[in-house]
Amino acid sequence: MQTTANQQNVRPLREPLDVALLREDFPILKQTVHGKPLVYLDNAATAQKPLAVVDAICDFYLRDNANVHRGVHLLSQRATDLFEATRRKAQAFLNAAFEQEIIYVRGATEGINLVMRSYGASMVGAGDEIIISAMEHHSNIVPWQMLCEEKGAVLKVIPMNDAGELLMDEYERLLTDRTRLVAIVHVSNALGTINPVSEIIELAHDRGIPVLVDGAQSAPHMPIDVQAMDCDFFVCSGHKIFGPTGIGLLYGKRELLEKMPPFHGGGDMISSVTFEKTTYNELPYKFEAGTPSIADVVGLGAALDYLGAVGMDRIHAWETELLDYATAAVTAIPGVRLIGTAAQKAGVLSFVLDGVHPHDIGTFMDHDGIAIRAGHHCAQPVMDRFGVPATARASFAFYNTRDEIDRMVAVIPKIVELFG
Repeated sequence: MQTTANQQNVRPLREPLDVALLREDFPILKQTVHGKPLVYLDNAATAQKPLAVVDAICDFYLRDNANVHRGVHLLSQRATDLFEATRRKAQAFLNAAFEQEIIYVRGATEGINLVMRSYGASMVGAGDEIIISAMEHHSNIVPWQMLCEEKGAVLKVIPMNDAGELLMDEYERLLTDRTRLVAIVHVSNALGTINPVSEIIELAHDRGIPVLVDGAQSAPHMPIDVQAMDCDFFVCSGHKIFGPTGIGLLYGKRELLEKMPPFHGGGDMISSVTFEKTTYNELPYKFEAGTPSIADVVGLGAALDYLGAVGMDRIHAWETELLDYATAAVTAIPGVRLIGTAAQKAGVLSFVLDGVHPHDIGTFMDHDGIAIRAGHHCAQPVMDRFGVPATARASFAFYNTRDEIDRMVAVIPKIVELFG
């Protein structure tokens, strides 16, 4: 594979994690908002992009832009090489056994819908059961509701405790001979809870039940090993792993993907077409109909290169430090209530203030240059479980600092005083 300019910009870091050096790769972080230096703490919604990603996309359009898989000319060959190189990078990033197990999708949402429509629609019937949890994002609730309504199946929900931890005894009781699939979030976007997915998968596999893991919030922040996890499906979104929007990854075990029918019909997902019969293409192309978002795939490849240079283990360690620091600082403020206090958490801090709507918290933070998220975070059942309409959510990435957390924390007493 050719070496591109963006790969040359991926620089190995000194030990330990050099946050100041990393921040130089994200020019967007240097701007001011309402006259204040930007503090970006909305990484669970989308992450910022390093120059390596931006350069990769620009380089593709300036040098290599052509359609993939269909041309004998040089630009098409170069585009195809870049496109398939990202697939191999994704295989390594997730530690999949085969590169054919990596399917390009538009994001985690489309990945879940693909599994629902292709695997679920062919394997789930009337009276069958699908298990999800009480902390799922809407993207891992609505597709299964749609399938259950269509098939006459039953959707069951694993409850959680007041800390935002799944009740594993209840989960075991939900598993029956009618369970056809478990679809579980790895890290809650609203609570930060890291679920015990390996245990969840093992208990399901003991009954021959496949498991889909929603890794939208875990893949950007910790090492992922789908073989060690032994999940049957895993989804994640490119824009959360510091890559472009509009691209994502679906991992599926090869033996399952080979049995599943295509999700979309069209070009490139076929081997031959007549008016009488169509023969489908081999993996992974059977699930990749039409012209893909090639430049975004190339940008995703650059993001995976970048994360590899930083090191996912170091990212996880630093973000855990940031979470611990922020948790201690925020909980020391009178009137603050944390939503999500699980023993195992990723870098998400959701909170409410007595008598203050989270939207007002978010607006006040923004006036001070601080970007957080306020709302139900596409997890309305979570809000219902904790008896709140919404939360204020700060979410961290490896380029965040303790000083930025201090700035956020310093604003909270001002909000309490203003609305008190």
